[in-house]
Amino acid sequence: MNSPSTSTADKLIRAADSAQQRERKYLARKRVNRTALALSLLAMAFGVFWLVWILWSTVLLGVGGLNWAALSQSTPAPNDAGGLLNALWGSFLMVVLATFVGTPIGILAGIYLAEYDPNGWLGSVTRFVNDILLSAPSIVIGLFVYALVVAHYKQFSGWAGSVALALIVIPVVIRTTENMLLLVPPALREAAYALGAPKWKVIVKITLRAARAGVVTGVLLAVARISGETAPLLFTALNNQFFSSDLSQPMASLPVTIFKFAMSPYENWQQLAWAGVFIITLAVLGLNILARVLTRNRT
Repeated sequence: MNSPSTSTADKLIRAADSAQQRERKYLARKRVNRTALALSLLAMAFGVFWLVWILWSTVLLGVGGLNWAALSQSTPAPNDAGGLLNALWGSFLMVVLATFVGTPIGILAGIYLAEYDPNGWLGSVTRFVNDILLSAPSIVIGLFVYALVVAHYKQFSGWAGSVALALIVIPVVIRTTENMLLLVPPALREAAYALGAPKWKVIVKITLRAARAGVVTGVLLAVARISGETAPLLFTALNNQFFSSDLSQPMASLPVTIFKFAMSPYENWQQLAWAGVFIITLAVLGLNILARVLTRNRT
C-alpha cells in the first residue's frame, strides 16, 4: 500500500499539473483575445480610413463648387455658368411624393404583420416578399417601373420616378414598423384590453404611440436611402436640363445630374457634380443624426 506521504505528494503533483494546464489555457485564450482585438481594430481603422478620405474629398471638392449660383440657377450647358436648382427641386418633389405614398402603406402593412397576423400564412408570405424587396437592387425596381409605367405610357416622367422611389420606401418602413411594434410590452396591450378598449384603439393610442420614435426613425432612414438613388430615376424620370414642376414630363434629379456631370469632360460640370455630392451628403447625414436623436430619446 502507498504511504500517506506518497499519496499526498501525488495529489500535490496532480494539483501542480492542473494549475499549469489552466495557466497555459489562460495564456492561449489571452493570445487569441489579443489577436482578435488587434484584427478588429485593424478592420475598423481600414474602414474609417476610407470613410474619412471620402468625406474629406467630398468636403474639399464640394465646398469649392457650392455658391449662390449653384443653388439658384438651373443646370448649364458645357463651359457656361449655372447651378443645380432644377435638380434640387426635382429630387425634392419626387422624394416628398414617394415618402407620402410609401409611408402610409408601409406603416399599415407593418401594423398588420405585428398586430393582426404575426404567425399566419399571409403574414409569412408578406414578410418573405418584403424581404425580397428590401434586398433587391434598386436598378431592378427601376426596370420594373419602366416596364410597368414608362413603356406603357411611352413617356418618362416624374410620376414614374416617384413610384420607383416609393417602392424602395415601402419595405424599409414595413420592417421598421413591425420591429418597433413587436418591442412594445404585451402588458400594455393587455391593460388596455382589460379596460374594454377595442383593438384599433389599442393600436392607435397605445402600441403605435409607444413605438412612434422608432417608426419615425424608419421613415427618415428610408428618405435618406432614396435621396441618393440614381438607377431607378435613370429608367423612370430620366433628366431635364430646365426647371420644371410638371411631374408628367421628364424631371431632373440631383443623383442623375451628379452621374451625368461627373462623367463629363467639362470642368464646370464636374465642379457642380462635387457640389451636388456635398449637398446630398449633408442631407443624408442630417437625416441620420435626426434618426439617432429620436432613437436615443426613445430609450
